[in-house]
Amino acid sequence: MKHRPVKISAVGTHIPARVVTNDDLSLTLDTSDEWISTRSGIRERRIVENGEAASDLGAVAASRALEAAGIDAADLDLIIVASLSPDMLFPSTASFISAKIGADGTPAFDLSAACTGFIYALATGNAFVASGQADRVLVVGAEAVSKMIDWTDRGTAVLFGDGAGAVLLEPADSRDEGIIGFDLGNDPSGTEMLQLPAGGSRNPATEETVSARQHFIKMNGREVFKFAARVIESSARKVLDRSGCKIGDVDLFVPHQANIRIIDAAARKLGIPPERVFSNLERYGNTSCASIPLCLEEAAAGGRITSGDLVLMVGFGAGLAWGSCLVRFGDLQRIQE
Repeated sequence: MKHRPVKISAVGTHIPARVVTNDDLSLTLDTSDEWISTRSGIRERRIVENGEAASDLGAVAASRALEAAGIDAADLDLIIVASLSPDMLFPSTASFISAKIGADGTPAFDLSAACTGFIYALATGNAFVASGQADRVLVVGAEAVSKMIDWTDRGTAVLFGDGAGAVLLEPADSRDEGIIGFDLGNDPSGTEMLQLPAGGSRNPATEETVSARQHFIKMNGREVFKFAARVIESSARKVLDRSGCKIGDVDLFVPHQANIRIIDAAARKLGIPPERVFSNLERYGNTSCASIPLCLEEAAAGGRITSGDLVLMVGFGAGLAWGSCLVRFGDLQRIQE
């Protein structure tokens, strides 16, 4: 079966206005700006206000992507939302976003793959467009992770931030541009390394789970670090090999923004020079499913992604899941600000 080439034609993002610096966190935690920044690369993050949820951020990002592409929400064939911090277990955050942007009647669903969710959602949307089942798919990564953080836990409170990013997938005009390939995987032996223990059918909410603070993210940072450093390299090499490309062909490397030490270690192992690595971790922290689209928009705005560039994106997270995507960009539309 011959598949159509698929391109990422537009991107839109949104971040909360509230900035929380490392110095702010040091007022309530036994930490400091130096301790956080040297271990993670993070100096500040954006945090939603009370009453704001993932769909509120995602809807703005989605609207901006549509505006950049010059199309209406009614023109969409499918909406896929990846989120670690959905508005609620059900209905889907995608349903809330579709209502906010006026996409009535459009199929919409959530995809759960933790911080790798955006890459998994890209792969899913790509399959719909490539097979001809859809012409326009909106992929959104939307996060209000701060609502799931134990602000007394120094190991996680300093790492995460909130934000959203959306991209539009459409058929490419030629096979000279567009999505080239994916590598996806999951190691279920590491499910306990990064999880939200309670609130699902395994451990439903009770007085005991609340008092034990089981409704917040729990992470074995050391083990997740080792996993990430290993899997970024292996997954990146797989997608390049399958696509007939080499490391030297990559114009920009866009990894999930979890920790600067992970990013630097992966780039060194791959042999990618610092000038070809994109990171905005210092200002946003780990925004989970939103991190890669936030990077894409910022890179395009700064001239780091231009027509013809080969971009390698790699995600990793709970599951333990990973995913890589290789894209030859055409003109990536965004709102000029």
